[in-house]
Amino acid sequence: MFWHEMQSPVGRLFLAGDGVRLQHIHFQTGRRDKRPAAGWVRDPRKFGSVITQLEEYFEGTRKRFDVELGAKGTDFQHTVWRALVQIPCGETVSYGELARSIGHPQASRAVGLANGANPLPIIVPCHRVIGSNGSLTGFGGGLDIKRTLLELEGAACVRDLFQSIA
Repeated sequence: MFWHEMQSPVGRLFLAGDGVRLQHIHFQTGRRDKRPAAGWVRDPRKFGSVITQLEEYFEGTRKRFDVELGAKGTDFQHTVWRALVQIPCGETVSYGELARSIGHPQASRAVGLANGANPLPIIVPCHRVIGSNGSLTGFGGGLDIKRTLLELEGAACVRDLFQSIA
């Protein structure tokens, strides 16, 4: 496995993959920093395209990613993760809407668990899933990062939140 850390507007990001496929993005926030396992090799060259695309995303010039992914998970998790990448940049869906979109209308909690297990946040945009009442609910990177990502994308749910406060 290869790894690298990069700086971003939401803090340091830990990247890991097998040299071909990206397998992890981890928000390096506070006590939960990810560390490479024994034998992993630090090599930023293995992540050149990923870094470029993430930088473009944070600059607002990239809406979709073209990265070879190698996330490990159950069949159900992969179904949810495939649905996540179909949510357009700047748009949000509820857990219930996502459950219905994959043909499991009663599985919003299971969808939430699969969303929370997503090892590739930002690229597999789990931050675009919100509560049925429009609230920004749980996010592995923290709600501040979720809000920042949605603001960056111009999501209406965040614009509406700030307009109602003003």
